[in-house]
Amino acid sequence: MPRKPVSSVRRVSRRDLASFRTGLRRRYADDDLLAELRACAERLGRSPTMREFAADDRARAHPQTLVDRFGSWNGAKRSAGLVPRRFARKDELLGQLRALGDELGRVPTGRDLDERRGTMPSKSLLWQTFGSFSNALRAAGFDVPGADERSERALAQGERLARRLGRLPRFADWTAAKERDAHLLGAWQVYRLFVGGRGSWTTFQYLLRERLVRAGMDVRPDGKLGR
Repeated sequence: MPRKPVSSVRRVSRRDLASFRTGLRRRYADDDLLAELRACAERLGRSPTMREFAADDRARAHPQTLVDRFGSWNGAKRSAGLVPRRFARKDELLGQLRALGDELGRVPTGRDLDERRGTMPSKSLLWQTFGSFSNALRAAGFDVPGADERSERALAQGERLARRLGRLPRFADWTAAKERDAHLLGAWQVYRLFVGGRGSWTTFQYLLRERLVRAGMDVRPDGKLGR
């Protein structure tokens, strides 16, 4: 009776196979692997996932190689100086906010994050981690005023804008002014500061009128400033 052939797979020593695999993976030095990861991130414009790295035709290493070498995919990204897109630590999130502030030369806004989607943490992630976007900014070391301070700032900015326009500013006026002056509060920020719901902007205009009157200005019923 002919002998049944022995599978070649069964004859492979697990120890020898592990040694062989390690030798293949060691073709890349740690620095080479991290450079591959950084280059992929630069091409994508964001920190890559394992799937994105594997799909990158210009990346020579397999993502599993980085996982085996650095313990996890996020561990590899942290070693490469990249921030994981999920499960980022608080210090990493705050570091990104500080770096963005340095780039902008001012306190970052939610709009700044939206414009950098994919490279910056989302507002929802910061909210979940720190309780609010303002709390995240404060934790990052930015001077973020409270509601009372923001209300006073809005009224002071509104007074300057009203004097320039010759009337109480409308929502559209404020939106247009914001496009020219990045330091101006956003129109929706002002809206939310003064009694939520319908009528918030007229509440702001009423308080602004009172401020102008106290400053000696004549404000007509139609909102125009008199001489």
